[in-house]
Amino acid sequence: MNSLPIETVLPQLKEAIRTNPCTILVAQPGAGKTTQVPLAILQETWLQNQKILMLEPRRLAARAAARYMSKLRGEEVGQTIGYRVKNDSRVGPNTRIEVITEGVLTRMLQTDPALEGVGAVIFDEFHERSLHADLGLALSRQSQTLLREDLRILIMSATIEANSVSAMLDHAPIIQSEGRTYPVVTHYLDAKMTSRIEQVVVTSIQRALQMNEGSLLVFLPGAAEIHRVANNLAALKLGKEIEIAPLYGNLSQEAQDQALAVCSPGHRKVVLATSIAETSLTVEGVTVVIDSGLMRVPRFSPRTGMTRLTTVPVSVASADQRRGRAGRLGPGVCYRLWTETEQRQLPLSSTPEIREADLAPLALELAAWGVPDPASLVWLDPPPAAAYQQARELLVQLGALHEDGGLSAHGKRLASLPLHPRLAHMVLQAIPLELGALACELAVMLSERDFMRAAEGRDADIRTRIEVLWRAAQGEQRADVDFGLCRRIAAEAKVLMQQLGIRPSGNKANASGLLLAFAYPDRVAQRRSTGRFLLSSGRGAVLPELQSLSNERYLVAAELDDNGAESRIYLAAPIQEDELLEAFEDRLLKEQEVIWEQATGSVKARERLRLGAIILKENPLQDPNPDLVLQALISGIQAESLELLPWTRSARQLQQRVMFLHRFDVEWPDMGDANLLASLEDWLGPHLYGLKSKGALGRLNLTSILEEMLTWEQRRWLEEWAPTHIQVPSGSRIPVDYSVSESPALSVRLQEMFGLADTPRIAKGRVPVTLHLLSPAQRPVQVTKDLASFWRDAYFEVKKDLKGRYPKHYWPDDPMAAMPTNRAKPRS
Repeated sequence: MNSLPIETVLPQLKEAIRTNPCTILVAQPGAGKTTQVPLAILQETWLQNQKILMLEPRRLAARAAARYMSKLRGEEVGQTIGYRVKNDSRVGPNTRIEVITEGVLTRMLQTDPALEGVGAVIFDEFHERSLHADLGLALSRQSQTLLREDLRILIMSATIEANSVSAMLDHAPIIQSEGRTYPVVTHYLDAKMTSRIEQVVVTSIQRALQMNEGSLLVFLPGAAEIHRVANNLAALKLGKEIEIAPLYGNLSQEAQDQALAVCSPGHRKVVLATSIAETSLTVEGVTVVIDSGLMRVPRFSPRTGMTRLTTVPVSVASADQRRGRAGRLGPGVCYRLWTETEQRQLPLSSTPEIREADLAPLALELAAWGVPDPASLVWLDPPPAAAYQQARELLVQLGALHEDGGLSAHGKRLASLPLHPRLAHMVLQAIPLELGALACELAVMLSERDFMRAAEGRDADIRTRIEVLWRAAQGEQRADVDFGLCRRIAAEAKVLMQQLGIRPSGNKANASGLLLAFAYPDRVAQRRSTGRFLLSSGRGAVLPELQSLSNERYLVAAELDDNGAESRIYLAAPIQEDELLEAFEDRLLKEQEVIWEQATGSVKARERLRLGAIILKENPLQDPNPDLVLQALISGIQAESLELLPWTRSARQLQQRVMFLHRFDVEWPDMGDANLLASLEDWLGPHLYGLKSKGALGRLNLTSILEEMLTWEQRRWLEEWAPTHIQVPSGSRIPVDYSVSESPALSVRLQEMFGLADTPRIAKGRVPVTLHLLSPAQRPVQVTKDLASFWRDAYFEVKKDLKGRYPKHYWPDDPMAAMPTNRAKPRS
């Protein structure tokens, strides 16, 4: 066997591990780190016959690594080398190296924080920065610091920011190893892709098969694209010598092994894979890589509390890892389905999952660990505060945490189950209702991808999936169903039932909505119109196609996105109102709502039973609290303006007169509309008790109410300083117009002012009124604040005009000596 590049640094690496609690190994793809390093340190004296745990980010990689190392020792898996992954393990009493997935490490640490019997923990492919890897490292590091000074931690990766990881681990030494890769010729597209990705991939596969030897490894974002490409290739009839092999996480172990196996002589393989094949795995015989440049990652939105899978461009580091798979055995070729310009725009590395994931499982694990505050641990990237707080709030809502953040007894049970806290809560709530078997099936199903997702226009009813799952267990198959995934879900659900002591039960699929409500209380939905719903969280949701659930009164949405104003519902089940009332009895909010209803112009009082934003019941409130009615009435007036009040000419004039005086003396109240609106409760509130409508407001005497805002002295001075009328020389009492507060006006016929030398004044003589002198036809002929000047200068020109238009009227040559009149001519 040829030597591997890692062998040249193994002495240096073993010495670093022996003398340091933490070590970092940066080894390029093909160096052999995954299979050689654990075997190399197995006989080190410091290990003292303890176990080595090596973490792999994926189940497929864990199984493959254990098999290969066992093969090197000429043993079966489960002897010296074994593996533990979710619902599958091959270990024995003599197993010294356990290859495990990251979630398994978390469970082991929670059970035994000191990791007794374990001498080293290896984090392989740490650059992928999964949430479990970050959590596992944080917990292992604290265990090492507080309980196990002899425990060794080794971080291994091909592309990692080694210096930042070293700094986090108290300047752990960094060992570098070059890989062994052959040159790879890289081709880019000439122009940006505009067709569907599947079409471009199929065309690229055809061209690559014609122009190159060896097998092909094709990277696609997800299982749906893999199936579409596989179907298109099958239709092309490429020949019996071309084997099409899908490779993704939810495939059966047999199908995964087939994708990794060596081809039959004279055959070539086209492996259609997700990012699962980027690292750790060796796909035999590959000389050509076709990279779509896309990957599917979960994105959690603190705004909506929902996680959705998003297709994003790969990073430069991931693209280089993928390309390197073509150069493992000899010179290779990589076809990148993007342009060189797009290549320069790619992010250098992928975003760590902890920054964009649902942190509810992390928050529960930390509470179970005894450190609800993540700042107590050392992180490469600490959990984002907003997402972590939202996770804590969800756990409190599920009863897993006390208000102070401490773990409840129910939370301890949730943490013991290998499920998301929502789903674990659902299962535990279902057991007393004798619905535990259905809850286990739902929990496992919701932890996996939808096995009917490839079907276009699929029904969102999760009960359909339950029935398909049951029929699949009896051997029934359908073209639009992933039968292998169905079998695996059924097997995992059975394991979970055995763990909880639950017996299989009969057909109870109609209880799915009730169970989902336990897991997703924030996603109970009430129909607003056909296919449109309001979630209890306050967000809108929609079933875009007309289907069986579109007219259900209530739903629980198990899966939906957070795009746009309304989330699209992918999976849901109906729930009955009586089930909601019983299941959420302790969470229902009884409230009295007393509001102003603009349409009817009245106060409406209702009693409501509410679950979050959803109103389950609503009835008229017969005897509402008078203070609430008052507040509603005031809110209505404020919303619709003071015009809702019964303003008379007298009331409006009083307001204007007081505002005129307020300009000169702030001791006079501010009766401007803005201030009256702002202070409604003070000046109008006492008069509104017992009133509920616009019609009832009409009974108010607004003049008297406004007068109450004046002191006794102000009421006495008001008529003297801001009179309603002024008596002019003709004897007429003319009303003063205060609508322009800075310039009160008197509109009077010119003839009635004969003999008056000076302009009338108000406000204790400080303000001359503005005289609007009128013709006999009540039309303005002059506006002045200086009557004496008018008589002296302008009167004679005005007289000429008026005498010509009104010859029968009295137009004296000397207005100061003339007799004022309110008639055409003064009486004799």
